[in-house]
Amino acid sequence: MTDQMQALAETGLGADDRARFWRAERYGGLECLAARFVSHRYAPHTHDTYVVGAIVAGCETFMLCGERCYAVPGDLCFVHPGDVHDGEPHGGHYAYRMSYPDAGLMRDIASGLTGRRETEMPYFPEKIVRDPDGAARFVDAHCALGSADTLAADERFVAALTVILQRHARLGAPARLGTEPGPVSRAVDYLDGHYADDVDLATLAGVAGLSRFHLIRAFRKETGLTPHAWLTDRRIRAARPLLTAGRTPGEVALECGFADQSHLTRAFKARVGVTPGRFRDASLGIAGRHAA
Repeated sequence: MTDQMQALAETGLGADDRARFWRAERYGGLECLAARFVSHRYAPHTHDTYVVGAIVAGCETFMLCGERCYAVPGDLCFVHPGDVHDGEPHGGHYAYRMSYPDAGLMRDIASGLTGRRETEMPYFPEKIVRDPDGAARFVDAHCALGSADTLAADERFVAALTVILQRHARLGAPARLGTEPGPVSRAVDYLDGHYADDVDLATLAGVAGLSRFHLIRAFRKETGLTPHAWLTDRRIRAARPLLTAGRTPGEVALECGFADQSHLTRAFKARVGVTPGRFRDASLGIAGRHAA
């Protein structure tokens, strides 16, 4: 946060790629993705939520916070909200199951563990951990979330996240970008507030108080993205709830600052792994379960 694919006739993933998307609405619209990728490569992107998942086949490689990572079956993977990452097959293909729990859900489960109300976000010191038992629990719970037995699915999912937090997380995340003053933070705040506008580099540099060249270097060093890549990513994050609400890709493209629907589709697929049309249909429950 996933059968977000459009029909096979649409331009989408490679012929051998498969992806299924769904939402668990009782968890605030928790997004779930089960996928097998042979040729698909994610563009660098971020999420407003955590990413918690397990590899079930092959090997995935990805850059996260400037580090090259490799994950294989039996591994659990963690990405914090706002962390820039990509993803692609290593050695042929990989398959995984991913969930995208928001900070509120993770804090609630952490509160159950500690017996106190947690106000800070749980933090995973390691990006990948070797935990075959934890990965198996997660995969089992993830599969159950798509079943009709709601209570059993809920028990499995909460239990799996509880085990994962207990084993691999610590509470009290370090300060993240946007909570500290500085030129890059000012630029990020401006982009987040003007993502639908046609922002130029001179204006952004003026907001940051840096030269244009210096801003690009500082921005990339701090966030892992260039200002333009950040803006595109922010637009995608804005597009997701609009699509979930039933807006058409064409409407969303214009509202979020994309040149046209094709521009949105290319950027969305590169970061989410599926097209905006399929994302919308899956969110509304009107598309069936297509794989592409």
